[in-house]
Amino acid sequence: MNHVMLDIDGTLIQSYEFDEKCFIDAVREVTGLELETDWENYPYVTDRGILKTFISRQAPRYSLNELERAVKPVFTRNIQKTIDSEPTLEVDGAIEFVSYLRKSKEHVVSVATGGWGETAKLKLESAGFETDGLILASSNDHYSRIEIMKTARRQADLMGQFPVTYFGDAVWDVKACDTLGVNLVVVGERVNHHQRIQNFNSLERALSYVK
Repeated sequence: MNHVMLDIDGTLIQSYEFDEKCFIDAVREVTGLELETDWENYPYVTDRGILKTFISRQAPRYSLNELERAVKPVFTRNIQKTIDSEPTLEVDGAIEFVSYLRKSKEHVVSVATGGWGETAKLKLESAGFETDGLILASSNDHYSRIEIMKTARRQADLMGQFPVTYFGDAVWDVKACDTLGVNLVVVGERVNHHQRIQNFNSLERALSYVK
């Protein structure tokens, strides 16, 4: 049995760019400040983690809980407006890949995203993914991607006995997998990695990296 853990934005769905814009716009609307977007210089590249760093660098008058309560509904509204006007697209073959894994007796599946759970589900459902019963750990659980991944693992595999393969698309996914000793498969072209697929059109190739 193998545990396949999946990122969302840029990995399963083509949402990275509009997700970023919706988030920046939400922070600006709530605070009047322009969020710095050098994400690789943020210690935690998650929705909650970005707010945590934003507070320390630019907006010390806010507490994390206060700012999260204010930004999340605006961000959710922005995401909903975006997908209402143009539904989210899957990364080619991703729906079939996830469906195969969820039906397989050889795999357990989870999603570990740096986004908030509410918007993660909105985007997945807009793209055509079935989310009922899907194990999903998110920024609702922690500001650290590593802790989010640990949460997903506990939910999918309580005893932690199954080897984990993570599909992600960004440098922070590489760092988290290195820290946790998790087998990583990069999706797309944002990061160079010895295990990389362009999309999920070849089910056989994607599965060949799961170990």
